[in-house]
Amino acid sequence: MNEEQELTVDDLVELEIGDVAHGGIFVARHSLGRVVFVSDALPGERVRARITEVRKRHARAATVEVLDASAERQEHVWPAASLDRAPEDRAGGAEFGHLLPSFGRELKRRVLADALSRFGGLDPEDRLIRELEVDALPGDDESRGTGWRTRITLHVDDAGRVGPFAARSHRVVDVDSLPLATPAIEQLALEQVRAGGRGSGRIDFASPADGSVRMRVLLDGREPRAAETLTERVHDHEFAVSEAGFWQVHRGAATALYDAVRDMVDPARFDPEAGNLDLYGGVGLFGVALAELGGPVTNLTSVEAVDAATELAARNLADWQYAAAVTGRVDRFLRALRDDADGAERAALRRGTVVLDPPRSGAGKPTIDGLAEIQPAQIVYVACDPVALARDVALVRERGYRPVRMRALDLFPNTHHLETVALFTRDAE
Repeated sequence: MNEEQELTVDDLVELEIGDVAHGGIFVARHSLGRVVFVSDALPGERVRARITEVRKRHARAATVEVLDASAERQEHVWPAASLDRAPEDRAGGAEFGHLLPSFGRELKRRVLADALSRFGGLDPEDRLIRELEVDALPGDDESRGTGWRTRITLHVDDAGRVGPFAARSHRVVDVDSLPLATPAIEQLALEQVRAGGRGSGRIDFASPADGSVRMRVLLDGREPRAAETLTERVHDHEFAVSEAGFWQVHRGAATALYDAVRDMVDPARFDPEAGNLDLYGGVGLFGVALAELGGPVTNLTSVEAVDAATELAARNLADWQYAAAVTGRVDRFLRALRDDADGAERAALRRGTVVLDPPRSGAGKPTIDGLAEIQPAQIVYVACDPVALARDVALVRERGYRPVRMRALDLFPNTHHLETVALFTRDAE
């Protein structure tokens, strides 16, 4: 056995912490030469950490003691996730809670810039990377990134314990606060924590635009009631949203993204009567943004794989008579367009604007290939994962488009997550 293989789980090691990596972890190198990804640390710190996982090329560790602290280190915003607890008992979902949201945004900027360079093929000196910033939402710095979650899930284990999962685990841990949730959700959720559960499963909490809190208990595979349809608001628009469906979690995220998508559209390339598409459209948030931009004559098709979401999107787009919502996989929908469109339809698609909001894994090659074949005038890409975005940037660039504008938003303070909105246009133009 060589030296490098001697590092084992539960070893305590001293590490000098380097820069941040994707996933809210930090890079260190053990004296034996192995790269170690460390949680609950900060760049420039020296920490004592416990090895939690060893793989062929790297290991993972959790900080148990800070020997030399960064000036950026703060008391953790959530005691249940702090160094006061053993690593296996720390609540997940606040991996940046030991720093201010402002420094969290800087770390997220570094991760996005690195991803665009390493996976997207952009030069580190490219204007998009040099000018990149991550914008806060109003009030988050003042509240230190608390009170923003309008939706949370607590889990119930076989013993009836109610709480969040531990970080990188499916084990329920005890908590006596939920600081990232809105105060109304926190109050009701903590009542359930104290009461305990009767069976295993989960409890979902949602607080729509009216400020009420809805709770759905799903234990032992049973749902006590059907999911309700909630009303959310963005500016003057009301959106019908399923209680069990997707909606942006941050209280201000839907409005911020709605505005970012509208602002990202190049008006010189936007033809309301062209073949405009809202792909991975959900309940139609970005479809409405595009339709409002184009006015009553806007021709738009919103495509979503989940039938229940498509039905709600049709309701939310009802004010635009030339808008439609269809159920289907995006890559198959694009392939059908390629095969079935006549000459006039192809011309309309080439003049069209596409809004693309794929899942965390990204759009991927089949969807990017489908877009390249219909050749829209512009693509507005909404991404919730920087590495997936960067990989798609590389695919899009290979197919004749270039990124011309990009904006990043911190919609998840005290976590490593961020949202990015990018505009791509054809190189030939």
